[in-house]
Amino acid sequence: MAQLTTSLKIHTPARRAGKWLAMCVSVGLLAGIGAIAFHFLCNFGHFFFLDYLCGYKPLHPAGDPPLFHHETHELRRWLLWLIPAIGGILSGLLVWAFCPEAQGHGTDAAIEAYHKKNGLVNPKVPFVKMIASFLTLGTGGSGGSEGPICQIGAGLGSLFAQKLNVTPREMRILMAAGLGAGIGSIFRAPLTGALFASEILYKDPEFEADVIIPTAIASTTAYSLFCTVYGWGSLFRAEDYRFSNVLALGPYAVLALCLVIGIAIFVNLFWGFHDYFQHKVNLPLWIKPAIGGILTGTLGLFLPQVLGFSYGFIQQGLYNKVSLGLFLAVALGKILATTFSIGSGGSGGVFGPSVVIGGSIGGAVGLFFHELMPSVVPSSSPFIIVGMAGFLAGSSNIPITAVIVVSEITSSYHLLLPSMMVCSLSYFLSRKWNLYRAQVKSKIDSPVHKGDFLNDILEGIKVSEIFNPSKVYSVIPEDMTFSQFCRFFKATEQHYFPVVDANGKLSGIFSINDIRNFIFDTELGDLIIMKDIARKDVITTHPSEDINTVLRKFTVRNIDMLPVVSDDDPKEFLGMISRREVINFYNKTLNELKESKKDIEEIPF
Repeated sequence: MAQLTTSLKIHTPARRAGKWLAMCVSVGLLAGIGAIAFHFLCNFGHFFFLDYLCGYKPLHPAGDPPLFHHETHELRRWLLWLIPAIGGILSGLLVWAFCPEAQGHGTDAAIEAYHKKNGLVNPKVPFVKMIASFLTLGTGGSGGSEGPICQIGAGLGSLFAQKLNVTPREMRILMAAGLGAGIGSIFRAPLTGALFASEILYKDPEFEADVIIPTAIASTTAYSLFCTVYGWGSLFRAEDYRFSNVLALGPYAVLALCLVIGIAIFVNLFWGFHDYFQHKVNLPLWIKPAIGGILTGTLGLFLPQVLGFSYGFIQQGLYNKVSLGLFLAVALGKILATTFSIGSGGSGGVFGPSVVIGGSIGGAVGLFFHELMPSVVPSSSPFIIVGMAGFLAGSSNIPITAVIVVSEITSSYHLLLPSMMVCSLSYFLSRKWNLYRAQVKSKIDSPVHKGDFLNDILEGIKVSEIFNPSKVYSVIPEDMTFSQFCRFFKATEQHYFPVVDANGKLSGIFSINDIRNFIFDTELGDLIIMKDIARKDVITTHPSEDINTVLRKFTVRNIDMLPVVSDDDPKEFLGMISRREVINFYNKTLNELKESKKDIEEIPF
């Protein structure tokens, strides 16, 4: 029997690891299939609506060539103006009729599901989100694929977890794994997927540790499946630029300041337009995305580079084929187009536009310094890459992920130094502005971690910190008669009475409530002794035990005091500890932590 128990203990961790591996791989496969389908739909939309119907062929990044090819027709400007509006109204109708949760940029909904719904997502969401986003983005709406794929992957992960009937914690992890797997596959950046899913949940630079490993497994699986279908490699093609001149840190610092200005404009304009349009404009919800589509289409008549994902424009910038003026025009145009398309209620992401806006600002700053000091800034392309990272770090509160994502999607790993500096500056200076309202400040502020925080505090406090060994408590000998105890009881205010044997060792305990019914029964007299009254199953604590365990012991029998015994001898009575003492000490510790937290919040970052 002992051998069997040992065998079970050995194999239980292996079985648990196997279970988690199977679940994470399954979520990765589902998210990968979702990413494959969504990528196909977006490519088809750009081909059919923009290329075939309107005669406008969107540019594609080198690592993501178009899936459909045909000879470009004459540009039909009136259709280029109208098609985004048609896509907007169809998307709005679909979301309004079947699943209002699929409205907007998607990532916020996934973050909210993690913090407030234990990872529970409406099963309709991934499917409605996919079609609604196809109608918005495929018809030229300005947005990114990451918001929809976040919600699609998170929804599929949550749906899979619901079918398995797992615990709330497991459902949250699997939902987050689906979110990260979607990002890792569609951006061809598996490490980014794992980091993004764990960092995007909080405003502070904090990671959700439970999520990283499961998401890494799911992201690797989804990425492998996606690339098997659409080809391997990074999203963008760029030279392997190297940072080799410390003087260039000056221009990069200027880039960080320019990015902060861009972030402030984008976030304030996006949410200002969104709030006004959604809450002040008295129109049906399904009409509003059509108005956003018309505004986007109007902008696209003059600046077609802002339609769709605009990743091809960044690729042209990396090839040094874009002027400074066009970089600035697209940066501002992309801010406006994304505000119109997604802020009006259209379905798409803001992560992708942040990449384009940041890259455009970086390209403009890079070209300026290239003209001013060509020996220090020999090319503007590194500034495009660093600009993408810095804008993401500041607008999304993901400074670590931002450094990694741009390295992964460009396969350029020698710009980590300027990227870290720009991302840090951009993040610290942009704390007032944030594209993701569902983020909570830190784990302390997340509803799913409030119990963890309480336990962490309690488990960090030991009985020895509260227990006062010098406080005297009367003990009752086992052979004391009941009449003797009654005379003693008249002279004490003690409510709990430890009972000891002839050697002074703890053998039992009783409380005033245990003898309340017969304390005035004079007939008992010397007939019984206190050994007969005391409970033998004594619940005790010891100096090295944590208070979390002690509080659970208090609730077992709803008692107010526990005997404290020696760590070395469970029968050696040291004294008593009360529930009130524990709670008062906890409240004092919690207040001190709150004051400490206030001091930390006064630091600007």
